[in-house]
Amino acid sequence: MKNQLFALIGMGLLLASISASGQTVALKAKIPFNFVVTGRTIPAGEYAIQSVDKQGVMLSIRDADLRPTSMVISHRCESLNRSAQTKLVFHRYGTRYFLAQIWREGDKSGYELPKSNHETEVAQDYQSQNVVLAATLR
Repeated sequence: MKNQLFALIGMGLLLASISASGQTVALKAKIPFNFVVTGRTIPAGEYAIQSVDKQGVMLSIRDADLRPTSMVISHRCESLNRSAQTKLVFHRYGTRYFLAQIWREGDKSGYELPKSNHETEVAQDYQSQNVVLAATLR
């Protein structure tokens, strides 16, 4: 019971800091399929993704009602060219989709999510395909 109380207080403080911090990533996307983030399956729908720290590596994924669905620590990834569009990149294995990267239009750097153990297991049975979905800046 005590641990749950501390977890709720911690989550409340984290959510309060989200609205007070400057965001380096803030976008919306309609995702037409279930997808996995940090080993957790998230249903298809409209989502907002934003950073919750000044470095932009801690990301919050919220549903259309702005309820938190997932938090993930990403790391920066680089491209030789600027991204032509704001987009989400998913790794697809059979019918399973895993959020892999987030790019903003005009940037040479994006955000890459670490592969979960679940994705590594699924990748042993299927060939990976990249699926790109357009997103909009918020």
